[in-house]
Amino acid sequence: MAKSPGPTVFVLFGATGDLAKRMVLPAFYTLAIEGLLPENWILVGNGRGDVSHEDFRKHVAESLEEFGPAPSKGPWKEFSARLRFAGGGFRTDDPGSLLDVISLARQELKDPPQLVHYLAIPPVAFEETTKALGQHGLADGSRVVYEKPFGTSPETFRSLNRVVHRVFAEEQVYRIDHFLGKEATQNLHVARFANEAFAALWKREHIESVQIDVPETLGVDDRAGFYDATGAVLDMLVTHLFQVAAEVAMEPPASLQATDLQSARERVIRSFRPLDPAEVVLGQYTGYKQIPGVRRGSTTDTYVAAKLWIDNARWRGVPFLLRTGKRLASSRQVVNLVLRTPTHPLSGLPQQANVVTFDLAGGGTIDLSLLVKRPGVSTELEPASVRLPLDSLPGSEPLPPYARLLNDVLLGDRSLFTRPDGLSATWKTVGPLLDHRPNPIGYAPGSWGPTAARRLAAPHRWLLGQ
Repeated sequence: MAKSPGPTVFVLFGATGDLAKRMVLPAFYTLAIEGLLPENWILVGNGRGDVSHEDFRKHVAESLEEFGPAPSKGPWKEFSARLRFAGGGFRTDDPGSLLDVISLARQELKDPPQLVHYLAIPPVAFEETTKALGQHGLADGSRVVYEKPFGTSPETFRSLNRVVHRVFAEEQVYRIDHFLGKEATQNLHVARFANEAFAALWKREHIESVQIDVPETLGVDDRAGFYDATGAVLDMLVTHLFQVAAEVAMEPPASLQATDLQSARERVIRSFRPLDPAEVVLGQYTGYKQIPGVRRGSTTDTYVAAKLWIDNARWRGVPFLLRTGKRLASSRQVVNLVLRTPTHPLSGLPQQANVVTFDLAGGGTIDLSLLVKRPGVSTELEPASVRLPLDSLPGSEPLPPYARLLNDVLLGDRSLFTRPDGLSATWKTVGPLLDHRPNPIGYAPGSWGPTAARRLAAPHRWLLGQ
């Protein structure tokens, strides 16, 4: 793996779309501010419209003003001078102006550049764009980044995977899941493997349940068309939540190198038991059907809670409770490892009082909740907690997830990206749910979702909310 990226032409498909302006362009500018971009680079935006280079620069500036970091926070003049736009779309039968713009960019950089393609486009367009990259000679030696979901069903996953591997070698492919780029997500395995206090308790003998909770207060108004064709199961469960579950559950890898880390993550996913639809609750918030862009009578799920079982020696019998949804009471990204309650010598201890919590938001925190003796002559117990804010550690300057993952793409590091064997296993896990999908239950915006989800945590409770 190179220590610093060489000359690069970065091609951003869907450059004027919502994902690009919210996530990809801010991440790219963050790398510029941090001095992590190559010394020589050009970013070529691609889209169907006929947009001039200057108009595209104005669009990028407006995106950064809205979603940050603002142009004034970094080297905007130098950055903007490296932005180009290629209009006319990009298809197998018509490459638009992209080939000409890339050719000029290559001449400008002089040294043969690395070509990086980022597909910030709807999943339905992945296959055609991939074929076009091969058809027009833009695949050899390049890297390609696919947004999630990589397929919207087991069938579309297999079809897309075949197309991708006809055009690219697996080593060229980066399937992004930005939860894996979070500093706090990476601490799930680093804290465990670097500290015997965690490593010793990380198994079924000590852990009663694992709760992975990603509620959101936001709705879907800004991307209703995409979301109505996807829903919470495909947008979050089969992607982010399954990947975080794998981070928690994987066996110690041989090393933290890309191949070993990926292999450990994908190996445990193959132990995920197919979901039982009776152990899944779907929901849809009141008012969802009235949003412009949502189909009349839509049954799309905006909420999912599921009980996942992992059939291996370390985790057999330990429920992994996964929950996410839109328009809920709070926005959190939390992993709770609920430790078993001792039965002796103390009796009558409260349940779920001893918890290790990894908060994945921002720079992240690790919290330990436990019972201690209240000062005094009697043996009365009281809950207490200890918090370690990871972003307060000396010299800590965590990159936002998209910036971290873009940097890894530029360096050729695939450690935090998914592989097809793991994705194939996730589709097998979710298959029964897709085949026998429960009807979504209505819930009020600002609530914690359908009350039916409480039964999944029985005989105890969800630690957040209900």
